Amino acid sequence: MNILVVGGGGREHAIINKLRQSPHCGKIYAAPGNGGTAALAQNTGIKATDLSAIVDFVLQNPIDYVVVAPDDPLVLGLVDLLAEHNIPAFGPTKAAARIEGSKAFAKDLMKRHNIPTAAYEVFDDIPDAIAYLEGLSKFPIVIKTDGLALGKGVIIAENRTEAIEAVRSMMEDKRFGESGSRVVIEEFMTGPEVTVLAFADGKTVVPMISSMDHKRALTGDLGANTGGMGTIAPNPYYTPEIAEACEREIFLPTIEAMRRDGCAFSGCLYFGLMLTPSGPRVIEYNCRFGDPEAQVVLPLLESDLLEIMLACTNGTLSADMVKFSDRAAACVCMVSGGYPGDYKTGYPISGLDNAAELSGVTVYHAGTAGESDETFTSGGRVLGVTGIADTLPDAIEKAYEAVGRISFTDEYHRTDIGKHCANGQ
Repeated sequence: MNILVVGGGGREHAIINKLRQSPHCGKIYAAPGNGGTAALAQNTGIKATDLSAIVDFVLQNPIDYVVVAPDDPLVLGLVDLLAEHNIPAFGPTKAAARIEGSKAFAKDLMKRHNIPTAAYEVFDDIPDAIAYLEGLSKFPIVIKTDGLALGKGVIIAENRTEAIEAVRSMMEDKRFGESGSRVVIEEFMTGPEVTVLAFADGKTVVPMISSMDHKRALTGDLGANTGGMGTIAPNPYYTPEIAEACEREIFLPTIEAMRRDGCAFSGCLYFGLMLTPSGPRVIEYNCRFGDPEAQVVLPLLESDLLEIMLACTNGTLSADMVKFSDRAAACVCMVSGGYPGDYKTGYPISGLDNAAELSGVTVYHAGTAGESDETFTSGGRVLGVTGIADTLPDAIEKAYEAVGRISFTDEYHRTDIGKHCANGQ
């Protein structure tokens, strides 16, 4: 099968790398792709949000299947548009993608179907939001944009002043664009965070191996929220007992709720969870593979990813189709200095071949451009360096050894990805 993978980040590089291992996979195209996917697929340069250009490209080329990886084209309805032209695709419909596209929609879904999550209120009006904050006595509090914000539209306010500033920056100053026109203000929860990606075909949900993202920009869990600075898998806090509770109280009820509400979810459903003292609760849903979670979860997948994706599309998914290795993975993101704020790009990257020579290491490209012999930085998150080993400490050591072989101007990475988990084992 010839496949078009929509997207151009580290997640898409990881997806393409895994799809290529399928005996059913023919030629792969990427829209737009990046400097790393250029070695595995034909980059088209088409923006992931240029829906009409993507459909035209598929109709004009021998493409059998489309994998829509990023949130924006899913929320905009690319899968629906492809279906209108009888083009099969992996990913949820526009109606189902609202589970990520609108936090208010997701919170309402959980409230109506008794899925455990933080207490919350939704506001479209700045004075109403501020009046609500002025009446609160308990802080910190969490302020979220309703819409998509590249994983950065969440502010944890330690006090009332910070909370009011967050609301004004989102709703008045448009810090996150129109995504912040409506905000969700919710209870601050405590406990270890867990990400569980799950395959779904509208009625069946099959969880993947758990992972842990590191959202804060700076070592020591300091700094601003980012799209993710690194990940580990599996998450040591996610025990078999907790997994069973999550499947019973969260995963299955969510898929059933979507089906009953007339927006059945097919594709990859991301569960962002917090293991609170009163049990697991949903922090957020995403309607696609996480990035950089995909860079640790997919390398541990032993099954045929293309077969699983087709089963999700065709409504034939079953648990026995999905098998993961019992090894461990760690991914360290190398970013442009200043990310997630202002940063410069266009710097040459050295040491990529040297790092790739290490056994058990894969370097996933995110914000890169150029070919393999000359690669440049082109985004905030530049590379995701993944190490695979029998134990988590060894996987972390491999990832950091590879990171040490790569360099570019203004490069920054956290030095503590997975460290507190590895030290506890």
